[in-house]
Amino acid sequence: MADGQAAVLAIDGGNSKTDLALVGWDGTVLAAIRGPGASHEDYGIDGAMRRLGDMVREVAVKAGLDGCDSGSGILARHLSACLAGADLPDEEAALTAALAAAGWSHSAVAMNDTFAILRGGTDLPWGVAVTCGAGINCVAVAPDGTTARYLSHGVLSGDWGGGLGLGTAVMWHAMRGWDGRGPATALGAAVAARFGVASVRDVAVAVHRGELGEPDLIKLSELLFQVAADGDRVARSLVSKQAEEIQLMAAAAMRRLGMAPAGVTVVLGGGVLESRDPLLLGEIGRRLAVAAPGAVARVIDVPPVAGAALLGLDHVTAAAAAGQRLREQYRADRA
Repeated sequence: MADGQAAVLAIDGGNSKTDLALVGWDGTVLAAIRGPGASHEDYGIDGAMRRLGDMVREVAVKAGLDGCDSGSGILARHLSACLAGADLPDEEAALTAALAAAGWSHSAVAMNDTFAILRGGTDLPWGVAVTCGAGINCVAVAPDGTTARYLSHGVLSGDWGGGLGLGTAVMWHAMRGWDGRGPATALGAAVAARFGVASVRDVAVAVHRGELGEPDLIKLSELLFQVAADGDRVARSLVSKQAEEIQLMAAAAMRRLGMAPAGVTVVLGGGVLESRDPLLLGEIGRRLAVAAPGAVARVIDVPPVAGAALLGLDHVTAAAAAGQRLREQYRADRA
């Protein structure tokens, strides 16, 4: 620490959870916590800042920095926040202003959470990242720093896939297989067994009544991979479609920036991709080899908050060894 402050306060903000880390100038993680969701989409910017404030105080106490800097509340030189739902430049600007006004750091930057996946997955300042969590998103950064992004507003902006998209598709095919409108598939029986009911129809009714919700549907991606591994043709077609969407996003983003694909790292993150399903990863690799020859797909091996912290260390021009130490600490924690 310098002057009793951390180098970086890193925030990875999802819809249902928030990870925070205070990082020293040498890359050591001084303290880290996981808290509840604090999305500005759910709570508004003011509400999100109040929820983040509680978590910031908690991580500061854990690091022994509470009340540092003569009581001003400044904990770190820089705050690096990668937040779900920060999809537009004006949203990033408004969130950056709110974080700066909170007084937790000397400077602050808010950006979309996909940037944390990209920085966490490569030591280079450029490349492509695709994240499949509840939804799907992609960002590409060229060597000159220009970016290509997607709205990531679901069907409205041309997106397909992610945990919720896959879960909904599983139900669609399972119902049609059950009632005869579509090809037979083992998905229906597997879904029914997962929820302990007689048929997939009972699952659909439970969703209709609000007894099951989006978090339950998102978890069906795990079941999809299991059924696909057993050779079910319908399940395998959904896995192939997800791989194709990932390839399309990555390759199109590279084309928009005029990036030659050879040597480009395509970082894969989010729960669906970090499951490391061999069928899905194999399909992605094969499709990228055709659409973007020479690009290399890599699953991120540190949590997104580490990517946010690395972006923060970049901002304060910390030594390269600090970034390596941070990676090693998070990799050891995962192991």
